[in-house]
Amino acid sequence: MPEKLKIIECPRDAMQGMHDFVPTDLKIEYINKLLEVGFDTIDFGSFVSPKAIPQMRDTAEVLAGLNKSTTKLLAIIANIRGAEDAVKHQAINYLGYPFSISETFQKRNTNATIQESLVNLSTIQQLAQNAGKKLVVYISMGFGNPYGDEWNVDYAAGWIDKIQALGVEIISLADTVGVAKEADIAYLFEGVIQKFPKVEFGAHLHTTPGNWQKKLAAAYDAGCRRFDTAIRGFGGCPMATDKLTGNLATENAVQYLSGKSKNITIDIQKLNDCILFSKRIFNEH
Repeated sequence: MPEKLKIIECPRDAMQGMHDFVPTDLKIEYINKLLEVGFDTIDFGSFVSPKAIPQMRDTAEVLAGLNKSTTKLLAIIANIRGAEDAVKHQAINYLGYPFSISETFQKRNTNATIQESLVNLSTIQQLAQNAGKKLVVYISMGFGNPYGDEWNVDYAAGWIDKIQALGVEIISLADTVGVAKEADIAYLFEGVIQKFPKVEFGAHLHTTPGNWQKKLAAAYDAGCRRFDTAIRGFGGCPMATDKLTGNLATENAVQYLSGKSKNITIDIQKLNDCILFSKRIFNEH
């Protein structure tokens, strides 16, 4: 049986850094349209401090307005308190936890050291399991960092080993500030897929118009079949650096992956409708 390609659409990542607040009803309308496209999962919101990410302060209200769908729902959390909030909602399938292997970024993003974050992760994994939900861990700064913190492929694999030992089954390797080289993407994915066959590995790539295809191809050819995307490439992490490049554009990824596999479940017409609708949210600049 051919491996299923999974595309995880990330409107949360696309919106979270926007200065102007997107009205709750507009978010609901947009995400309900995305739920009809055929994505595996929608990363729809986050249970984090409204001071840190004010755009996501209405996540619970947005969730209440979403239609039932075969597409699963993922919410980002940054600590135990966020996990406790998220697990109360039956409609949420996945909790996403950013685990940075850059000490500097981990402190900025979750106010904890990497080691403290691993202890928190163990508690969050237990909370998720007890609530019948799955944890998706994002290895942020997975391919290097701009701070001069330690990074190499073996270092990254060492942290992945510790995370999967907690029973985490889905790990997404994140190129948080767009520094990943194709050779590193290929080498890291090949290595970890071979070493941890029971883990489902995903790619959360930040790209430019000039390098998205090379990065996507490197991950796909190395065996990755789970990809995070955002319509028109919007978004990125507001806590990274000012030079952040955008998310992998959904329309580019769908076009590329459709040429690689028949096993893709995207309704192109409905995707195009969402691309048009997105102009109401992401003002053209």
